[in-house]
Amino acid sequence: MAESINIPGNLPAAEGGSAWAPLREPLFRSLWIAAVISYTGTWMQNVGAGWLMTQLTTSPLMVSLVTAATAVPVFLVILPAGALADLVDRRRFLLITQGWMVLASATLGILTLTSRISPWVLLGFTFLLGLGAVMNDPAWQAITPEIVSPQQHAPAVALNSVGFNVARAVGPALGGLVIASAGSGVAFLLNAASFFGVIFFLYRWKRPHYEHVETGRVRDALWAGIRYMRSAPLVQCVLIRTVAFSLAASSLPALLPLLARPHGATGYGLLLGSFGLGALAGAAVLPRLRSKLSVDGVVMFAILVFATMTFAAGRVQDFRALCLVLFTSGTAWIGILACLNVAAQTMSPPSFRARALSMYLLVLQGGMAVGSALWGALASKVGIPTTLLCSAIALVAGVLAVRQYRLTAQQLELTPAVVRD
Repeated sequence: MAESINIPGNLPAAEGGSAWAPLREPLFRSLWIAAVISYTGTWMQNVGAGWLMTQLTTSPLMVSLVTAATAVPVFLVILPAGALADLVDRRRFLLITQGWMVLASATLGILTLTSRISPWVLLGFTFLLGLGAVMNDPAWQAITPEIVSPQQHAPAVALNSVGFNVARAVGPALGGLVIASAGSGVAFLLNAASFFGVIFFLYRWKRPHYEHVETGRVRDALWAGIRYMRSAPLVQCVLIRTVAFSLAASSLPALLPLLARPHGATGYGLLLGSFGLGALAGAAVLPRLRSKLSVDGVVMFAILVFATMTFAAGRVQDFRALCLVLFTSGTAWIGILACLNVAAQTMSPPSFRARALSMYLLVLQGGMAVGSALWGALASKVGIPTTLLCSAIALVAGVLAVRQYRLTAQQLELTPAVVRD
């Protein structure tokens, strides 16, 4: 599933109604509940895969490749997926991608429970899950306007964000408990089961119509989107800022399983949960911070905070202090992605939006994949604390290097698209 960045206390209310009004519409309410369950399963899967790899090998490179394997499919299919989201019946397409992820997660669970798992098998199935998720993302983002009334669109997007961050806070801790008591294989099977709510919704959903681009060809739609983005300075600005951040920031999520290893599977889940709670807290203070700083100022401030926490994560030994570091990191992470995601949503006209978002996802998740592998390889040679120090330095250097590519939007509402990180 996908990531998002708002919380209930800051939802934009629909005109003349409540921020919670979309939940009064049965269609949206059904999908929202199913999506929260699926998000929770996804986080349990992430915890299970990261923790299982630490049980199979102590290599920092192999552990970091779990994160990379999830994101590598972005390089292969995200741009065609964005074009397909503008061409095909999204309901049928989403049923295929959801079924793909059920099969991959269930097979991984069975292999793990029967002790037929190895580091490379784990990476292979993690890749397959990532492939399904990447194909799913652009179409998933595009169906929200189709299941709510037009006046409820903005609060519906924000409520999707609420659901993800609730799952991000609960899922890792729940996953840690499941892994500690029953093992990673059970967590993988629970993730497979979590998709069925969304599948049931999509199966019963009677989509009234769907639109497609004039050419009807994926290749033509893809190249039209690329030509537009090459000629749009705002798009280039957003993409450059995004790649500078994602490459440098990927060390902490990639190496977190090794940082958490002394604290057990439950501790790992709690650390991820602390990051998720920090994301909720960050979304709560973000509108107030945005009223005092420009979009560019928020991004720069949050990156500096994240860099400080990345350095601290390699030096802190006490578990409670490490939870605080992860909490603060989550707060900064959301501040950064909120501004980047909003800019990505508004950097192109509606006719190119899915394709522009697919390019943004390529840069964001591709940067995370490449960065995870690079930081893991460095950690294998110089150790985790030194690697996190280098990552913090790279974050600060990135801020200085891309100062001329400013995010200057002044009237953007902080209700970003649901985007994976």
